[in-house]
Amino acid sequence: MTAPTASGDGYKSASVAYKDKSKPTDIRLSNINAAKAVSDAIRTSLGPRGMDKMIQAGNGEVTITNDGATILKQINVIHPAAKMLVELSRAQDIEAGDGTTTVVIIAGALLNAAEKLLARGIHPTAISEAFQRASTHAVEILTNISTPVELQNHEQLVRSASTSLNSKVVSQQSSLLAPLAVEAVLKVVEPGREGAVNLSDIKVIKQLGGTVEDTELIDGIVFSQRAANLNGPKRIEKAKIGFIQFCISPPKTDMDHNVIVSDYAAMDRVLKEERAYILNIVKQIKKAGCNVLLIQKSILRDAVSDLALHFLDKIKVLVIKDVEREDVEFVCKSLNCRPIASLDHFTSENLSSAELVEEVGIGGNRLIKITGAQNAGKTVTLLVRGSNKLVLEEADRSLHDALCVVRCLVRKRALIAGGGAPEIEVALKLAAIADQTEGVDSICLRAYANALEIVPFTLAENAGLNPIQTVTELRNRHAKGETSAGINVRKGAISDILEEHVVQPLLVSISAMTLATETVRSILKIDDIVNTYT
Repeated sequence: MTAPTASGDGYKSASVAYKDKSKPTDIRLSNINAAKAVSDAIRTSLGPRGMDKMIQAGNGEVTITNDGATILKQINVIHPAAKMLVELSRAQDIEAGDGTTTVVIIAGALLNAAEKLLARGIHPTAISEAFQRASTHAVEILTNISTPVELQNHEQLVRSASTSLNSKVVSQQSSLLAPLAVEAVLKVVEPGREGAVNLSDIKVIKQLGGTVEDTELIDGIVFSQRAANLNGPKRIEKAKIGFIQFCISPPKTDMDHNVIVSDYAAMDRVLKEERAYILNIVKQIKKAGCNVLLIQKSILRDAVSDLALHFLDKIKVLVIKDVEREDVEFVCKSLNCRPIASLDHFTSENLSSAELVEEVGIGGNRLIKITGAQNAGKTVTLLVRGSNKLVLEEADRSLHDALCVVRCLVRKRALIAGGGAPEIEVALKLAAIADQTEGVDSICLRAYANALEIVPFTLAENAGLNPIQTVTELRNRHAKGETSAGINVRKGAISDILEEHVVQPLLVSISAMTLATETVRSILKIDDIVNTYT
């Protein structure tokens, strides 16, 4: 009996290179499983009846949220493929602002479908190409079933924002927050440049105290600090506002240098010079006719000294100090002013005017409110209130999602039904396309179509319904031509979702499908992970 020859023995081995086929497969499966684990982690937080996650940071700080992007941002993910899903969620947050949980769940389902197709021996490139075609078809189908929306139709915009808020912790207050979000976005839209609407023109200020119902929209600007001067005016009508970027305090030496004063005469001279230096600045401020002074935050020395505040009190100027560097652009746009970098330029032409500047007390804190600025840019401020820090943070995140939904509608003016209706419709139409296609493409298209059913399946599961029965009935209703039939989570049944006013922007769904498909294609194309030494 001869011994079996080991792999690589024999004369043929010189010409035929040995190739390990199992490694790419193992790497691919490892990537798919890691990404699926991320998807499964946030599946339970989809929809109005989804669960919330409590996230504890290393420093003991706690966050309670069911926003997919927030959860994934804070999860400590090590596997490189799992990180791709975190990036996917962030991309959806930037692109559409909503649907961050949906996009990850769709990606997880597509990877699950791809895993089964790989097990059947289909080449990853073939699956990737077929998924790309399916994604293109899906976008066409979604566009066909959408309904156009007019920006003048305030009610439709509010409904869309309400749908986004209904799945959040602050869903009880959606009837109040949704109109605020719509009003805020419409106020910053520039006619003729609707596509360029920028959410940085909406400043959200969080203020502890009160309840979420006390949230208000202010057509002006709010500073979350009190006036710097104690004895100065607290309310100024017909204000002349100057915004300076230099300090009203005596100059200091560099870090490494010291000034050594050896006698009292020299000390007196230093103090006299400081007083004269500050007095010169204050006189210039008075000469320009300024009565409200904004001072940018300074790192190297005090933005305004006690002596300067004393002089400014005397000439009745309201001082707001420590304006953050990142707020400069917003302040300048809101007040139609230019920051003044040197005393020589502090003239009346460089001041801006406002109807009213006043210090108001809100929730035990003092805030400064500036309203009625002349020739003001299109900016607004949202003052969000909350009884505790966790509620306040979640209200801020929820409002951001609602603002993004309204921005999506301004950019692409079309609505589609919510409640899993578009996903089922796309799944049915793709299955019909798959029947007319031949070969591997047909199998992959059908797998893609089936994967999309994960959204209604998860919605039903999270609402405590029987998911298989619900999805089967939903598929049946769509097969009969009811394109807007969806899962009504509140009633626990299937109904016409458009009549229930559960709507979402077309851009959210299109973005979710295309981004999820792109990520899945990227993961499928990877067949090895190489570590480098840095």
